[in-house]
Amino acid sequence: MKKIYLIGLGVAMALSAQAGGLLTNTNQNVAFNRMMSREASIGIDGVYSNPAGVAFLADGAHLSINFQSAFQTRTIRNEYAPFAYNTNNPTTEREFKGKATAPIIPSVQFAYNIKNWSLQANLALTGGGGKCEFDNGLGSFERIVANTALGVSQLAAGIDAASQQMAPLGIHDPGLSQVFKSPAYSYNSFMRGKQYFWGLSLAGAYKFNDNLAVAAGVRGVLAIANYYGYVKDITVSGVPLSMMVDKTKPNSANIELNCDQNGKGFTPYIGIDFKTGRFNFAAKYEFKTRLRMKNKSVNLAPSIGNLPEVLAVDYGVELLNPKLAEKYAGTPYESVVANAQQTLKGKMEAFGQTFDKGLKEAIGEYEDGTKVANDIPAYLALGAGMKATDKLTVNVGFHYFFDKQATGYNNHNKLLKRGTIEYNAGVEYDANKLLTLSAGWQSTNYGTTDAYMDDKSFVVSSNSIGMGACIHASKMIDVNVAYFTTIYGHKKMSQIDANTNMEYKSDFTRTNNTLGVGVDIHF
Repeated sequence: MKKIYLIGLGVAMALSAQAGGLLTNTNQNVAFNRMMSREASIGIDGVYSNPAGVAFLADGAHLSINFQSAFQTRTIRNEYAPFAYNTNNPTTEREFKGKATAPIIPSVQFAYNIKNWSLQANLALTGGGGKCEFDNGLGSFERIVANTALGVSQLAAGIDAASQQMAPLGIHDPGLSQVFKSPAYSYNSFMRGKQYFWGLSLAGAYKFNDNLAVAAGVRGVLAIANYYGYVKDITVSGVPLSMMVDKTKPNSANIELNCDQNGKGFTPYIGIDFKTGRFNFAAKYEFKTRLRMKNKSVNLAPSIGNLPEVLAVDYGVELLNPKLAEKYAGTPYESVVANAQQTLKGKMEAFGQTFDKGLKEAIGEYEDGTKVANDIPAYLALGAGMKATDKLTVNVGFHYFFDKQATGYNNHNKLLKRGTIEYNAGVEYDANKLLTLSAGWQSTNYGTTDAYMDDKSFVVSSNSIGMGACIHASKMIDVNVAYFTTIYGHKKMSQIDANTNMEYKSDFTRTNNTLGVGVDIHF
């Protein structure tokens, strides 16, 4: 049952990157929101997007302060026949919607240029940056609850059948099939995730001449996350599941998780910018960030490993009483009773092991004191810009994230077929001395496979469109305002449940809207 909770918990994963790869947030300045293609642009936002190009800014200090607000939804539609046994929603289809919000996402870029040198710093959220809540949990939660209810009902029928066969020996049939007469179930579930990956970068750039500059830097990453949720009040045929765990404790079958995670890592990066005539070309490469998240958890994880004893004592299943074999020792019924007990106990143990195995497999990622791999992938950015006219600039860009080479929990990354690929384009138009208008587009294509996609790790390829303006308030101050939205596709998949041999369908999609305002100050 722990698997119900934890398989989906990781996807709560707060507000993941609004733009970029699986774990990388590339919109660290409002200038990106209004144009999308900034890899070959020369501006203070280049401290992140084009650090080498910052060396071409005028001598002096340059400061950019930005605030963004992001609002996302994540929608998962599932279809599974056993869902019809849910007494609160007796249908086979479900929709689970998570709401992710980040009212304020701050970032600060700074550069000080003197002669051919540029010293730079950047403080921003490199990933995460908010919280996500699923008020009713996830489909994977209910799927395992439904399977457990089916298992309990079938188990009860099997126990009664075996007891009835032993009736001529005077062995009592406890009538469990009447207690658990159907796999009808109910439960309550909730999940919330918070995640913040703060990055502080320090870099230096050198301008060889009016055409060529290079840069190198390092980013320190502080990752903080919290996951909280539960699956509780589980009943089967109206009977609390706690009665099969420990009837003296009403909460004994509840699953609860409260896990804090934190980790640190470092990201070296290099860049180059080359100008010629009306063209500008730039490239940046960020190395992989090795990140290990340490867990500090207070979890509640039940076990039904003592199920045979519970049924024997609390439900009066005489066939599970170890002393029964002694009673019939040396009689013609000795082998009959022994075989019946062995078969029945085997079914009990198989049911309990399936329950506990799912719990053990899932809890590893959130066990107290463990360290979990969560690398940020290496990242290559290429860009080209052209001053088409004195007023019009056109940019194009390309990103590749080496997701498959970034180690994740249980090497989940190896299930990818490749890394994330992004293409973008943007235009800027100087309407007059006070106003620059801009717009941009970006296509994000993930290298996911059906094996990679689940409630825990679902991403959907998308197209983003942004627009905005730069208001030149004075010679020293520019104000950026922008809005961008992301249009996601649907990822549909189907699998056969190993426990029931029934089809389980999933349909994943998202929405995203981001607003931003920033001020650039040139001293």
